[in-house]
Amino acid sequence: MKRNGTPNGPIEHGFPHLDTVRAAITALHRRLTTDGIRAYDTAFAPGDAAFGPDEDLHLGAHRVASAMVRALRLPDARVLVSFRPMEQAATVELTDGPAYFVEVADRFRTHRGDLAAALSHEVAHVLLHRLDLRFATTADNEILTDTAAAYLGAGWLLLDAYRQDALTHQKFGYLTPEEFGYVLAKRGRLIGEDLSAWFTSPRAYEAYVRGGALDARDHRRAPLAAAGPAERLRYARARRSGAAAERGAGYRFEGHGAERRVSFPCPVCAQRLRLPVRGPLRARCALCGTVLECAT
Repeated sequence: MKRNGTPNGPIEHGFPHLDTVRAAITALHRRLTTDGIRAYDTAFAPGDAAFGPDEDLHLGAHRVASAMVRALRLPDARVLVSFRPMEQAATVELTDGPAYFVEVADRFRTHRGDLAAALSHEVAHVLLHRLDLRFATTADNEILTDTAAAYLGAGWLLLDAYRQDALTHQKFGYLTPEEFGYVLAKRGRLIGEDLSAWFTSPRAYEAYVRGGALDARDHRRAPLAAAGPAERLRYARARRSGAAAERGAGYRFEGHGAERRVSFPCPVCAQRLRLPVRGPLRARCALCGTVLECAT
């Protein structure tokens, strides 16, 4: 049984799970291929998440669940939603299908606008189960699930459910708000998508912007040619001295002389590339196919 996190627990910020998030993005590219990920080119529509108080509870829940199944490209799966008192937002039983039973907390009987957010995590569990894609620990698997939901177009709802003000304290999922923003920025750059106008939560939008800023820095890190002067200077100093790169630099040097290489993560899929240390060159990531201008 997979459980979605409680919406009212302590809200962590920053990027504490960044290594796992990047590993999850790489794993998705390996399992689905980059063309397969691009097929998820339409994010879950706000209209499909809308669930008014006058709509029949169970028919509306079925409608939202069916839309989520379609969004995550599981047309031969059925998600059956029931409600019960529980601390967690939702749980799902992972079976051979085609029917999957999701239980959601009773609070969604009235807080219906957030039901799609909870279901995005649970249906992403179903997708990963069918893909036979998992990480070694439960905690890392939950990070993988949130990352998959966001990277494939449904999990922006998990970020939009984040609210923190004098009256409200709520966050779904296991990523921090900023990490959700980071994954959504990675998706946006790959797909050509801008969700900035979709957020109803001001705090969610702020996290989206902060995550996007980190993604932009990924594309300006040495040895990429777009790195800024200070970054280039640090890189050149480490290259000349043979010293280890500064903590957090992302690159490392291997070998000596003509065999010397620099390895660093692709800014799109996070797969590590190994390039000769010989100056300006153009490299193509073998996993996602991105062409990178580098100055090694």
